[in-house]
Amino acid sequence: MQIDRIDRKILGALVANGRATQQELGEAAGLSPSAASRRQKALEDAGILRGYRADVNLRKLGMGATVMVTITLDSQSEEAMEAFENAVAASPSILRCHLMSGRNDYHLTVRAASIEDYERVHRQEIARLPRVARIETAFALREVVNRTVPPRLLG
Repeated sequence: MQIDRIDRKILGALVANGRATQQELGEAAGLSPSAASRRQKALEDAGILRGYRADVNLRKLGMGATVMVTITLDSQSEEAMEAFENAVAASPSILRCHLMSGRNDYHLTVRAASIEDYERVHRQEIARLPRVARIETAFALREVVNRTVPPRLLG
């Protein structure tokens, strides 16, 4: 699906407010509410809009530490990577996992209540992941930018 300026306006409005009404989407894109609804449905059907989520402030829920973890496996075989990825998907403290190019194999984002809580996560979850040869951990001092979509795409 080719998206145009109007679709980008609808996406921008939804990125800013995932609960925007059809009236609000129409106003943002210069369309009637029903036309905005049809455009939104087309974006959903094309898989461009994958869903709608709540933006939860984890710090307010006591999860104040953001931890970046790089992992190197003992092998890059399909079996090793599949075992690792399945275990990561089952881990309750890992928010994101990316397969990386370069020196490290994976980059994880973990949220914990504190450094002490992360020590528990490290011992009980991360250190038990299969096929891990090396773990490197860095603590985020402050979040500077957190976007779901680069602004240039919303033009």
